[in-house]
Amino acid sequence: MAVALEKGDRASLLRRGVWLEYITISYNGIEAVIAVGAGLAAGSVALVGFGFDSLIELVAGSTLLWRLKKELRRGGEPGADESPALERRASFIVGLTFFALAVYILVEAGYKLLAGKETGESTIGIALAALSLAVMPFLAWAKHRVARQLGSRSLASDAKETWVCSYLSLVLLVGLVLNAAWGWSWADPL
Repeated sequence: MAVALEKGDRASLLRRGVWLEYITISYNGIEAVIAVGAGLAAGSVALVGFGFDSLIELVAGSTLLWRLKKELRRGGEPGADESPALERRASFIVGLTFFALAVYILVEAGYKLLAGKETGESTIGIALAALSLAVMPFLAWAKHRVARQLGSRSLASDAKETWVCSYLSLVLLVGLVLNAAWGWSWADPL
């Protein structure tokens, strides 16, 4: 998975990974606040779920930031005794965030569909979903590229989680647009 890297090249990739995680954390923090607020105002389980996804990605991003910075502090040297343990811990935490997101979406969407709750329109949600659909694929691709070069399974997992956010952005956008255009409230939780 990893390519043989010079010490300086590895440190450069680690710094790039750190910046990608700072971008992830910043964007997802803002996205979470907007999505949860707009979702509560519209009664949209999809939009609130999207906000919770952003919080979960914030946890994953913070975990990766910790992991990458720890190795970077060693000068880009993957400590023989510590790096595999860091990878395992970071991968475990990112895996837990995937699980938490899946459970939340399944429970909330199921409840909303079964209860037949109406959902209001959210222009803010539509704009946020469209923006995320533009930002997240680029961020996921950049993380995946750095993860492959570093041989970091935890960063690769985080890149996959960012891809999931891209797909959620698309699904959210479709549901919100169908609800706004034709009043199909069921499209929101579905």
